[in-house]
Amino acid sequence: MSSLLELVLADPSTDAVRESIVDAALAEFLTYGLRRTNVDVVARRAGVSRATLYRRFDGKDALVAAVLVRESRRFFGSIAAAVAEVSTVEERLVEGFVVGVRYARADRLLNRLLASDPEALLPYLTTNGALVVAAARDFLVQQGGSADPVGDRTPAGVAELFVRLAISFTLMPESAIPLDTDESVRAFARAYLAPLMRP
Repeated sequence: MSSLLELVLADPSTDAVRESIVDAALAEFLTYGLRRTNVDVVARRAGVSRATLYRRFDGKDALVAAVLVRESRRFFGSIAAAVAEVSTVEERLVEGFVVGVRYARADRLLNRLLASDPEALLPYLTTNGALVVAAARDFLVQQGGSADPVGDRTPAGVAELFVRLAISFTLMPESAIPLDTDESVRAFARAYLAPLMRP
């Protein structure tokens, strides 16, 4: 499992002060974006001193990472909840794809950063996206529940294809493929992606 996925799936913090700082940082990022958010303002919004913030976070980069890890935990949690009662690997991957596309399209932070700070965000979803893709891929394999190859296709390879497609559709939603509802995303996944899990 990738170290990023391990970090995302680790038990969440029980430090109430730390979580209030992360809440404040998220609110600032949603309002002002990454570049315009100031650590001192985050501390004030959280109701803590600058020193208290720096005891928990080395600086703005660590604070950004904490917010992104927590939001990723919520994202992966929504997929896990959606597929928990689904019985087959094929349908778990289909439903995971549906929830992932829906969540990404509606995610306030992702959409805010794409609008205000694309130069900071896009590398993590494209040219420097190997860790993100690996974490999402490994998570999908874990949720699928089987590491057995199907013909010459591995679950990791199929899951990575799902992840790369989901990122592409999120960053560039205009398409000849209708994907504007859960039903249309599900139909696409069943027609084009589910067959990859069959012999």
